Amino acid sequence: MPEINLQTKYSSALKQTDGGVHERWRLIKDTMARYGVIAGGLGVIVAVVLIFFYLLYVVFPLFLSATAESVSQYNVPESALGKTVLLEIEEQNQVAARFTDTGQVVFFAVATGKTILTEAVKIPEGAHIVSFSQGSPINEGAVIYGLSDGKAVIVKHQYKITYPNNVRLITPSLKYPLGEQPLVIDESGAALEKIAVRIGDDASTIVAKIGDKIHLSHFEKEKSLFADEAAVTRTDSVLNYAAADVTDILIDKDERNLYLLSSTGRLGWFDIGDKSAPALIQSQNIVETGQKITSVAFLNGDLSLMIGDSSGLVSQWSKVRDKLNHFAMQKIRVFKVSDKAVISIKPEQRRKGFMTVDADGIMGIYHSTSEREMIKERVGNAQSVAAAISPRANTLLVQTEDGKINFWKVDNEHPEVSLSSLWQKVWYESYPKPDYIWQSSSANSDFEPKYSLTPLVFGTLKAAFYAMLVAMPLALMGAIYTAYFMTSRMRQIVKPAIELMGALPTVILGFLAGLWLAPLIEEYLAGLFALLMIIPLGVMLFAYAWHYLPKAIQQQIPEGWEAALLIPVILLSAWFAFTVSVPLEASLFHGTLRDWFKNEWGIGYDQRNALVVGIAMGFAVIPTIFSIAEDAIFSVPKHLTVGSLALGATPWQTMIEVVLLTASPGIFSAVMIGLGRAVGETMIVLMATGNTPVMDLSVFQGLRTLAANIAVEMPESEVDSTHYRVLFLAALVLFMFTFVFNTLAEIIRQRLREKYSSL
Repeated sequence: MPEINLQTKYSSALKQTDGGVHERWRLIKDTMARYGVIAGGLGVIVAVVLIFFYLLYVVFPLFLSATAESVSQYNVPESALGKTVLLEIEEQNQVAARFTDTGQVVFFAVATGKTILTEAVKIPEGAHIVSFSQGSPINEGAVIYGLSDGKAVIVKHQYKITYPNNVRLITPSLKYPLGEQPLVIDESGAALEKIAVRIGDDASTIVAKIGDKIHLSHFEKEKSLFADEAAVTRTDSVLNYAAADVTDILIDKDERNLYLLSSTGRLGWFDIGDKSAPALIQSQNIVETGQKITSVAFLNGDLSLMIGDSSGLVSQWSKVRDKLNHFAMQKIRVFKVSDKAVISIKPEQRRKGFMTVDADGIMGIYHSTSEREMIKERVGNAQSVAAAISPRANTLLVQTEDGKINFWKVDNEHPEVSLSSLWQKVWYESYPKPDYIWQSSSANSDFEPKYSLTPLVFGTLKAAFYAMLVAMPLALMGAIYTAYFMTSRMRQIVKPAIELMGALPTVILGFLAGLWLAPLIEEYLAGLFALLMIIPLGVMLFAYAWHYLPKAIQQQIPEGWEAALLIPVILLSAWFAFTVSVPLEASLFHGTLRDWFKNEWGIGYDQRNALVVGIAMGFAVIPTIFSIAEDAIFSVPKHLTVGSLALGATPWQTMIEVVLLTASPGIFSAVMIGLGRAVGETMIVLMATGNTPVMDLSVFQGLRTLAANIAVEMPESEVDSTHYRVLFLAALVLFMFTFVFNTLAEIIRQRLREKYSSL
């Protein structure tokens, strides 16, 4: 007995020891799991916060103000050679050119003012310079001198870049694109009081004011298959226009439009497509009564005129189609740049920006599309007489009356973006009215970027709305039936099958939607609408027939499986709806339903539209909403439903008054998660919408979403460019959408839980 008791005590002690070890190990695992969950949750929060701040970091430079810094000031190079009529800076910001009123060209170092080369334009003896004008500064660099004997000299400044000993060397020179011999513009030898030129590869146009007439000369090269040199054909004409007070002449880059401006504020616009017979299109006053035009220049692209007046206003005039579809010059925006007269306007060569200098020597830099004032600074201690902005718009030269040239550096990376250009209507060049437009790139170097996010946000919400319109009724009704009315055996088949739909790659759904569903709906549009009536009618007729079937036949179907019999009914009804589609359209609409919508209601039809997106994306969202909502309904405690039924409520009353109220937090979460999925969906909207950033509520029109736009354009955007940062701004907007929706969903879900937790 003592030995047995001793063995029993030993076994008991051993068990206690083993139990203590297991208990400690379990506590260790619980602690590790707890801290692991905490670390994971904090990691998710930190990751989301870091994503937000990274997006903010990339976007923030868009809204920084531009800066200008004075680098140096020096005396005007070779001031004895004449007064400055034009300052120019070459691409690399190393060499500048000063054209004088005596026909001298001085090339000097931008940073120091040191003279590099001085060259005289070949002006014939016995003639002197009367007028001077610059051609297009973009890829042309040509200027023209109007002489007192009715002749003109065209010269082009150019720069050759070499790298001796791996050091960049820029060598300036002059070239005569139409020959060194002066061109005879007026046979009588009258002075060319005002002059303008436009040099092209195969054609050139010169317009000059001679007395009270405007003379046009056009030179065009005609190449022959059998001649080495091209023959030049000349066309001359005289414009029928009162030119006595014309002060400025401008020719656009296509040599099709001519603008004559008078100091009194009158604009004459001519179509010079037919050089032998220029036609006056429009003549009108473009400044306020009592004001005078003090400066004028083309905005980059030559589609708009920037007009500066004596009151300090700069107005932008552009060609706009009127109600009769005819072009007319119209003022689309105004900048108040000063209280003094604007004496100089210099456009940027690669953007829609421009520099102004007023009579007080105040320099300003503006951007037309965003309507932003980027910089406003006083340059020098005296009034400005000439100014230049570099091709890259990062360097300024301003010459003042005291004989000084001021060299400034400019940091102005993203002038195209402002809150108004992102979210409000903008009047773009060649558009009939202000509008929301997204068009980020073009093949033209003088393109006006259009960065309105409004059509993208509209497209995102439109796609999500139609997707939820399709998904919510099907998913929620299916979840209610599956969780509450369906037998457990059928539920074990149906629920995994629907959840398996969520595993389908969205790229496959987008592929099918774009290449199969969109053409199908276009062909059987009437059948799709008939489907909404024929399927419910078919189900009701089947239910009515089932009610009158013999009991023996009804009892052969297992209890709860009656709904499975509706599958062939629905398929048959759908087949019938699409079969009668074409005859139905022919009989009721005398053609197709698409044409009827267009002719009767003015509603166009795009093959890839919001209807296709709603069906395809709704199909993708259904599994998410169904799974969460079904779990919430199925998890309602059984004692609530049993108690309700015991008190005499019907199953439908129990479901509506008890089950849905108790499960409402989970159902609401399902809907909001589905909405978040729809808002952020990319591949389906990318492949099934046509990606047209239009703002149209019609279900038959396409759209472009924020997510699809980022996916399409991010690979093509230049890193750190305005386009690149605006795409990140779109990502930030999408991020904020999701954050706001999820936050509101959680707040509402918690309130619903608190309200119905007492059930």
